[in-house]
Order: sequence, then structure tokens, then C-alpha cells
Amino acid sequence: MDNSLLFATLFRKYLDNNCSPAEVDQLMDLLKDEAYKEQADEMIGRQLAVQKDAVRPVDGALNERLSLRLQSILETETPAVPAKPTHNFRRNRSWLAAAAVLLLLGTGTFMWLNRSTIPPKPPVVQEQPKNELKNDVLPGGNKALLTLGNGTTIILDSAHPGTLTQQGNTRVVKLNDGQLLYNEAAKSGTPPLTYNTLSTPRGGQYQLVLPDGSTVWLNAASSIRFPTAFTGNERNVEITGEAYFEVKKNAAMPFTVKMNNGTAVKVLGTQFNINAYDDEETIKTTLLEGAVKITKKAESAIIKPGEQASVSQSSNNIPVLTADLEEVMAWKNGSFQFNGATIETVMRQISRWYDVEVEYKGKISLHFAGAISRNVNISQVLEMLEKAGGIKTSITGKKVIVAP
Repeated sequence: MDNSLLFATLFRKYLDNNCSPAEVDQLMDLLKDEAYKEQADEMIGRQLAVQKDAVRPVDGALNERLSLRLQSILETETPAVPAKPTHNFRRNRSWLAAAAVLLLLGTGTFMWLNRSTIPPKPPVVQEQPKNELKNDVLPGGNKALLTLGNGTTIILDSAHPGTLTQQGNTRVVKLNDGQLLYNEAAKSGTPPLTYNTLSTPRGGQYQLVLPDGSTVWLNAASSIRFPTAFTGNERNVEITGEAYFEVKKNAAMPFTVKMNNGTAVKVLGTQFNINAYDDEETIKTTLLEGAVKITKKAESAIIKPGEQASVSQSSNNIPVLTADLEEVMAWKNGSFQFNGATIETVMRQISRWYDVEVEYKGKISLHFAGAISRNVNISQVLEMLEKAGGIKTSITGKKVIVAP
């Protein structure tokens, strides 16, 4: 792996709080090189643009607790200060401060869930873990199945880190945090084109680095089919479910994402999210950076950063609206977030992440706003929904019953 790709991979893992001690040391060594300053600044800026309002302290006491937590992270993660601090150390400490702030956004700070048709922005509160339900379900995690071109399957959550297989010129590597990396070596000859499929179960998520260096995050109950090497004049992948992409720029080889209903998203190099679950009414493409073109049969639309295009499963129309980026990117950033969502929308997300069935007892016409970590047991999520008022929940095995 070239150092630029290695740096980007370790940087993202650090922001996700998934670096092993050895990988943290490796990242610190790379940060000593001034060549990565611009790349680090750019990646921090992208993360802050997505997460800038994810946590809003509402009182002095909470501000103080967050400041102490930040100080603790800096003292733990910052290398020892030399007698005469160097320019690189000062830059590293500034970078670590930004990374630590981002980590704080994923530590489980809760927003109250408020029931409303047009909800206000909810306040933030710190909630202590509770397990009042007799039955409980653990949150999802890094789980996925890799299917090779010859039909062989690899269960990634139980596979040991290291090289899993060699396909043509491409080495498939599982990193220490479980991320899957396709590392294409120098080309020798023209190996036959082989396709792999990475699929996550309900209750699973996974991160993949494609042969061109593009990174894909798969949400629960999703899949991506892709070649083990990109050849010719285009890069094509197919997805189901939900995926977030950071595509490497290559004007000579456009990147296209295809979906089951004939919708396609074409890009040159950009960051975007696609929600294409079969049980959702529309396929939604949300752009964070760059530009993408969405097509379905004869219809097409080009969207700008901050916009979202929706394609109905039964129609070819492509309306474009302003997106709520926090809500769209919440799953990747480790939380559920809703802004006027129906109970059905809320429970579909919960159902996929905790791998549970949902049954409704009676008609419920409610809308919810707020956010909660995805790293807690289902009992805590349901408790927050009940506190918003209007519903009661119970768990029987892997079934959640929701009643007014």
C-alpha cells in the first residue's frame, strides 16, 4: 500500500476510534512528515463539515466535562514533548486536538427525542445506561460476508487479520480493525476479470477500500458487487441497501454506482451517500462533496453538495431537495438521528441495526426528532423513544412490540 493511501486509511480509523496501539504509533510516525499536513487538514475539514452540530452542550457543567474529556484524550494520545518542541510536534498536537473533538462526537452523548410534526432542534442531555427491560439486544457491529468470484465465501468477522486471498494482481487484506482492503499490485499481464461481493447482515456494517483506493462504508443489510481490478475506461459497482462512498478522482475513468431498479449514479471523484433499501419508498442519493449525475431510464439530474435526489421505486422522476446532512450521515458516524421521522422510519432503522422484527399494536401517528448512539443496547434506544411520549415498547426474543 502506498504511504498516501496508508495514511488516509489510518487517519479514518483514528477518527472512528478503531486504531490499535500499533496503528496509532504508525500514524504518529507518518504525521512527522510535513508532506501529509495538507492531506490531514483536508480530511479534518471534511469530518467537521459533516459533524459540526452533532453535539451542542447546553450548560456550563457539560462544557466542563467535555473539556476534561478532551484534555484526557490529548494527554493520552500525544507523544512525549521534546525539550525543544519542533514544528511537526506543534502541528501534530493541533491535529490531535481536532481528532479528539471528533471522537467526542461519537462517545454516546444523547439528545432527547422529541415528538413533533415540525420538530425544534432538541437539547443535549447525558443519559446513564439503563436496562429495565427483561429482554435486551446488543447493538450491531463489524460483520460481513465476502463472496469471491469462484463462489467461495469468507466470514470476515471471524477471519484473522492479514492476507485473505490473492486474485489476479490484487491482494485482499483484512486490517486489524476488520476493514477490508483490496491492494492492487503492479500489473503483469491481463488476468481475467473477477467480481467479488461484500454483504452485511442485519446487525452488521463494514468498511471496504476498493482496488482504486476509493473507500466504501456499508450499512446493515447491504451489499456491494465490484471487480477485483478496475480496467478499461470506467469503474462500475452495484449496491443494495445503504452505502457511503469516498471516490478517488480519476477523470479518465468515471465511477458509476448501479442499483436494482435501474437507477445509476455517475461521479468523477466525490463523497456521497446512497440509501437504496427495498423497503424504503425512494432511493436517495445525498452529495457531500463534488458533483454526481443520477439517471433512471431517460430521466437524469445533477446535484450539488448539500442536495439530495430521490428516485421512486415506481417512477422515473428525480426531484432534488436540500438535504439534512447530519441525519443522512448519522449511521456512518455511529448514531441514529431523526428530524420529524415517522415511527415506521425510526423502527426500520432500529430493526436493521439490531436484527429484530417489529410488530405494531394499534395505529401510531407520531414524528420524532433527536439523536442517540448506535453503540448502546436496544433497551436504551427504546427507552428514549418512550420518554418522548406516545408509545410503549416491549421485547419478546428478537421481536419488538410497539403500542400507543
